[in-house]
Amino acid sequence: MENGLDKASSGSQQGSCCEMPGNNVPCAFCPYALDGTEIIPDSGGLTKLDGEYMLSEYGLVTLPLLFEMLYMIGLGLGDAKDITVKGLEVVRRCSRVYLETYTSVLTVGKEILEEFYERKLILADREEVEQEADNILKDADISDVAFLVVGDPFGATTHSDLILRATKLGIPYRVIHNASIMNAVGCCGLQLYKFGETVSIVFWTDTWRPESFFDKVKKNRQNGMHTLCLLDIKVKEQSLENLIKGRKIYEPPRYMSVNQAAQQLLEIVQNQRIRGEEPAVTEETLCVGLARVGAEDQKIAAGTLQQMSTVDLGGPLHSLIITGGSLHPLEMEMLSLFTIPENSSESQSIGGL
Repeated sequence: MENGLDKASSGSQQGSCCEMPGNNVPCAFCPYALDGTEIIPDSGGLTKLDGEYMLSEYGLVTLPLLFEMLYMIGLGLGDAKDITVKGLEVVRRCSRVYLETYTSVLTVGKEILEEFYERKLILADREEVEQEADNILKDADISDVAFLVVGDPFGATTHSDLILRATKLGIPYRVIHNASIMNAVGCCGLQLYKFGETVSIVFWTDTWRPESFFDKVKKNRQNGMHTLCLLDIKVKEQSLENLIKGRKIYEPPRYMSVNQAAQQLLEIVQNQRIRGEEPAVTEETLCVGLARVGAEDQKIAAGTLQQMSTVDLGGPLHSLIITGGSLHPLEMEMLSLFTIPENSSESQSIGGL
């Protein structure tokens, strides 16, 4: 016995542990892969198979890439080259590759991604992912299927649902992570461990103007925590009229800017004052606006909430941070690099910051 397991004898293709019902992965001590091919350990005691170290005679096992499965692959935040080397290798050998298009976008289009990945991409909108997921998962147990997500695969709850569906169908899966806005916001200098609960700010309509998320901002502020505000994206959305009439006519894409988010926040502040409440945020609260994080033309601006309502950060995607009030000296020094000049027009671009 070694490390609690019987080492497979050299005369058999698989040890007893590999013969256990439901065990599809070779154990750490088997000298043969499932197809009978002999595996020769390298000098470091690790076995290299299909381009990755997977088996160790000391018992360390990572999921091999031998079996057909669903791959959830993060693309990062910038352009085609932000995918990891591991992610790119998987994409290039998958039979079908889906690109999720409704929770975020990269700075480059489908054609550029296809050229770099050397694979045709199937665009997957909200309806496809949430209502017709079986199409994505079809045959994923007999051929490799990749599902590409801007940022990290777990940046949206809908992606967890896809994994749960795959598991129920007996389809194995693997996740290849990447940078997400949830950790990349540290580029502004605010310390990640001082962030509280993240909130989403949606586009208001004439009849729907939600303010409930503001309670989370208040709680974060009371605890001295920063609040990351994820701003609304409207892609392939139908108007109410077209939705009612069942017409597949879609509105142009819309991406909420820091300006729009700040304007809605300012209105919430005024509404709370009218109701006799003391708002947790005021016009003078220090905020940070971020645009196209991870791209070469990334922009960051630090200023009051009032300034955020007019500052020009350029094109999408935008995010907004409401600071927690008490800042560490290092945070203050970092934010000073992105401060909106007091003598500048509030509507001017901050490209030079």
